[in-house]
Amino acid sequence: MSIRNQLKSYLDRRQMTINQFAEISGINSGTLSIILHGNRPIAMQQLDRMTAGMGLGEGHFYDLYIEECFFHSNPDWRRLGPLIHRCAELGKLDCLLRVVRLMLENLSYLPLLFETAEQFHSEGRKEAAVLLYESIAESEKYQHSERLALCQYRLFTLALGDDLRANLRAATLFENYVSRLDVADQLDALNQLAYVFGTLYEWEKVDELAKEMHRIATIQYRLEPASERGGENTRRPKRPLCYYILQALLIRSVVCEERGRFDQALHYVSLYAAPDWVRNESDEEQRIVEQFRGWAVANTYLYRIMSGDLTVLPEYINCIASREDDIFTALCKIVQTANRYGYEIDGILQRFSSHLPYQTYQSEFGEYNKPVMKERYARFLSDLAAYHLTRNRREGIKFILHGLEFSVRINSERNIIQSMALFERFRHLASVEEKNEFKHLVNEVRLG
Repeated sequence: MSIRNQLKSYLDRRQMTINQFAEISGINSGTLSIILHGNRPIAMQQLDRMTAGMGLGEGHFYDLYIEECFFHSNPDWRRLGPLIHRCAELGKLDCLLRVVRLMLENLSYLPLLFETAEQFHSEGRKEAAVLLYESIAESEKYQHSERLALCQYRLFTLALGDDLRANLRAATLFENYVSRLDVADQLDALNQLAYVFGTLYEWEKVDELAKEMHRIATIQYRLEPASERGGENTRRPKRPLCYYILQALLIRSVVCEERGRFDQALHYVSLYAAPDWVRNESDEEQRIVEQFRGWAVANTYLYRIMSGDLTVLPEYINCIASREDDIFTALCKIVQTANRYGYEIDGILQRFSSHLPYQTYQSEFGEYNKPVMKERYARFLSDLAAYHLTRNRREGIKFILHGLEFSVRINSERNIIQSMALFERFRHLASVEEKNEFKHLVNEVRLG
C-alpha cells in the first residue's frame, strides 16, 4: 500500500478531516488535499510531519518512500538529498545505503553524493560518511581520479583508532592513492602515514614518507609566491608549508634515533633548529619555527645522552621541566637510556611521577597523535618494568602486567612480545596472583 493510501486509510479509520489532520501535522490543508487526491510527490519534510501526525516512529515510511522515489516517479535530488540527510540523522544506515546504491546507477549523481559525504565528514557523522565514501570509491574504482583518491584518504583517516594493526591495514590500502591527491592533501596524508608506520616500527617506510613530504613541501615553498599571486582559490594544506619541511626533518631525526645513529640524528636536528630560510614569517609561521626550535634544543641534549654523554642529563632535565607537554616523551627516552647504560634515575622518576599514568598532551599544533602516544606508553611501561626488575624490585611486575594489558588493548604486537618475554625472564619475582593475571592476558592474546 502506498504512503498516500496509508494516509487515506488512517483518516478514514479515525474519521478525521483533512483540516483536522492539517492542524495536527502542521502540513497546509491545501497541500494535503493535493497529496491525497493528486499525483504530487511528497516532500521529505511533509513525510516526516505526516508520520508524526499519524503517531508513527521517525523514519517509519522511509523504505516505502525509497520505492516511490525510484520506481513510481523520476528520482529527484530535491527529495533524495533531504532523505539522505534524514537517514544519517536517524542512523538508518540500511536505508541510506539502499538510496545511495540506487542513485549510483546514474553516475551523474556522483558529485552531489561526494559533496554530501564531505558535509557528513565535517559534521562528524562518521558512519554515514564512511558509507558514502565507500560507495563512491566502489563506483570509481577503475578511474584514475582525484575524487577516488580523496575518498580513499577520508576512509583512511576515519579508520584510524587505537588498534595499531587495523591502522596499518588502513594505511596499506590507502598508500597507493597518495600521489593522486591534490598537493595540499598529499602533505597531510604523508604525515599521517608516517605516524602509522612509525607505531609499527617500519622505519624504512617512515623515512621514505618523510623524504617525499620534504621534497613536495620544498618545491611548493619555492613556488609559493607564484601560487599566492594565483588568488584565493589556490588550495592550501592545513598548515603553512614550512611546517611540513620542518616536520619531515624532525621525522628523519627520529628515524635515525631509532636506528641508533645519533650523530646523523643531530644533523637533522640542526636543520630544524634554525630555519633561516623561512621568509616573511606570519604569526603562525613564527609559532611553528619556535616550536621546532624548542624541540631542537631538547633533542640536542637527548641525542647526546642517548649516545652515552650523560654529563648533559641535568641540563636536559632542566630544559624539559618547563615544557609540561614534552615531559612524558622525555621520560620514555630517559628510561630507555638508563636501561642501555645501567644508570640510576630514581630521583627523576620521583620528580616526574605525575606523568607516569597515561594522559594526553598537546603541542603548538594541537593534541599529540593518540595512536603514537599510546604505542609510546605501552613501550614505556615495558622499559620501566625492565628498569625496576633489573634492580630486583617486584614493582616491575606490576608495570609488565599493566604494559601487557595496554599493549593487548591497542594490538601492539611488538610490545606484547616484549612484555611477555620480560615476564618470563622475571617470573620468579611474581606472586601467584600476578602469574594468574599474566596467564589470563596471554589467553586474551591467543584468542585475539
